[in-house]
Parts: sequence; C-alpha cells; structure tokens
Amino acid sequence: MRYRDDVKIFKALADENRLAILDRLKQGETCVCVLLEELAISQSTLSHHMKLLCDSGLVEYRKEGKSILYSLSVEGCRSIHRLLGHYTCSRCKDEEDQV
Repeated sequence: MRYRDDVKIFKALADENRLAILDRLKQGETCVCVLLEELAISQSTLSHHMKLLCDSGLVEYRKEGKSILYSLSVEGCRSIHRLLGHYTCSRCKDEEDQV
C-alpha cells in the first residue's frame, strides 16, 4: 500500500521547524551546527526533525569527519511534486480543459 509511504512525506512537511529546515537546505548543503544555530532549537529536537526528513526521503546526509552535512534530496523533491499532482491535479486538469 502506497499510502503509508506517502504519509511519511506529508508528515515531514507538516511542521514549521521542518519547513524552516527545508527552506534553509534550499541554499545548499548545511552542517548540523549551522541548523542548530539558525533554528535555535535543541540538538535532540533537531535530531528528531532530521530523522523524519531523512526517513521521508526529502533530505540526505553525509558525514565529513565529525560533522554531519545535510542536503535536499533531488529524488525527494521530485516525489513531492508527484504526490501533489497525484492527490490534487485530476480535478484541476478537468477544470482547465473546460476553460
């Protein structure tokens, strides 16, 4: 059942801190220390949000020495577009065809 996987993405988007993280990651790969400083949240809170974002496939990470660097997943971004189209666009398309 595909709904379970889709919910992971929608859940990842349904929090203001996670949206702020995604917005920050649009600027490029970012160190966890920068995210902590800019969002003014605790390490444990950030870890929770990053786990949800990574589990959803929207964010990727890599380790460089002791640092963890996060970035947006290209495939995750494509998934968001496909999901929104799947769940919303058939009616929109029908109405556009009538205009």
